[in-house]
Amino acid sequence: MIYFIELAFDGTNYSGWQKQKNGISVQQIINEKLSLKLGELIEVTGAGRTDAGVHAEHFVAHFETNTEIKTDFIQDMNKFLPNDITFNSVNKVNDDAHARFSAITRTYQYRISIKKNPFLWNFTHYYYGKLNIENMNKAASILINVSDFTSFSKLHGNTKTNICKVLKAEWQQKDDLIIFTITANRFLRNMVRAIVGTLLEVGKEKISIKDFEKIIEAKDRCMASISAPAKGLFLTGIEYDKIIYK
Repeated sequence: MIYFIELAFDGTNYSGWQKQKNGISVQQIINEKLSLKLGELIEVTGAGRTDAGVHAEHFVAHFETNTEIKTDFIQDMNKFLPNDITFNSVNKVNDDAHARFSAITRTYQYRISIKKNPFLWNFTHYYYGKLNIENMNKAASILINVSDFTSFSKLHGNTKTNICKVLKAEWQQKDDLIIFTITANRFLRNMVRAIVGTLLEVGKEKISIKDFEKIIEAKDRCMASISAPAKGLFLTGIEYDKIIYK
């Protein structure tokens, strides 16, 4: 049987989602806790990777088990998991469902605080200064018509293609927060943070909208700006075809 878990996590203390040799990952913790709970070796597969320090308000993973999941599973697991990881739901899915490959779109938000707030320090990038949000939005709108995101991809990455389809990219200011929302069919490693870092340069008026276009056309990561800090980035949504659920 295959189950999808909808979960959320604070990525502050983790080296990202993906299990790795150096550092504790969210995937590692969940593998360990599920294996103990179900009494069998469990390996969860996530909808994607998140970098160290990146958060997820909505993340999806799947796992296979011989155990029928009961109604009290979520409550029991949340008592068992560390406080910075929570399970929100678990659903049995079709045998061909896959947390990563069955996803249609993913949505990220990058959150910038323009007023110092100790309660948001681990969850926003604090920026003191004026930003031209109108120009940032004009530059962001260009991304809708871009297919090759090499300029915003991690150097020496192992992806087979840097082609992505961005469906939404916009900035909004809500009180003391400036939020960038981007939706695409797929994302490259470090892509959102690299885009945000470069769009911030547009907002600071250090580069023009035309310069932003030239950076994209160059297909060279060295042309773009440094990546925005991980702590301001949240995975907020993953869309699936509803027919995957049983």
